[in-house]
Amino acid sequence: MSNNLATGFINENVKPSQTHQTVTQSEWLEARKKLLIKEKQLTRLHDEIAKARLELPWVKIQKNYTFNSPDGTVGLSDLFDGRSQLIVQHFMFGPNDAEGCVGCSFGADSIDGMLAHLENNDVSITAISRAPLAKLNAYKKRMGWKFNWVSSEHSDFNYDFNASFRPVDLAKGNIIYNYETIENPSIHWEDLPGISVFYKDENGEIYHTYSAYARGTEFLATAFDYFDVTPLGRKPGDLSKYIKRHDSYSKMNSDSSCCSSK
Repeated sequence: MSNNLATGFINENVKPSQTHQTVTQSEWLEARKKLLIKEKQLTRLHDEIAKARLELPWVKIQKNYTFNSPDGTVGLSDLFDGRSQLIVQHFMFGPNDAEGCVGCSFGADSIDGMLAHLENNDVSITAISRAPLAKLNAYKKRMGWKFNWVSSEHSDFNYDFNASFRPVDLAKGNIIYNYETIENPSIHWEDLPGISVFYKDENGEIYHTYSAYARGTEFLATAFDYFDVTPLGRKPGDLSKYIKRHDSYSKMNSDSSCCSSK
């Protein structure tokens, strides 16, 4: 995946410690306060965007989506698990992939720690991929994850929400991704990162409320926020060049390319 679609903006202007400016404590404090002004502006803008997101109109789901789950065939309604709100991670793991995408795995590593907080506040979260359930279960066990993960192998779900693309559509020379036309898409872009959010009312009607793609999914990987406050920030280059699946860091010459086994 090209870096403009991949999760993770990289600051390529970071200076090594040998050349970084060194100042007195009072000078540092002055510089820090100037940055704090911008950080507060960003926080207020974040609040404004969150409010605008809540005010978005909804679209009623008319299609009967079904998925393969550890409990058998389930519908979209079942994924709410008794709650009214559902977050779906469109996890890049196609039928022919040997393992899940590195970037999606990086984001998924953050989910389990939030589950208790989400589920006790009326929010369910599920990953959905096109790979067969057996592959998903094996990879989930390998990664040690607990969150729900279902297969849309025989469903139009990921296609309908513009997170997956059929080879015939890619061959046409353009696709709609992240709300814009992507010219000359790679033949490997059968799956791309995304999230979709849904609401179920007391009558059981389901509504699509929000979707985000590419860098809009960055919040899934909370490790980014930790990188962002370190002296060197995020490493330069493509995310997949320095982030590995969490069980692969000790392996020499491990393949960390994102969904490379097409």
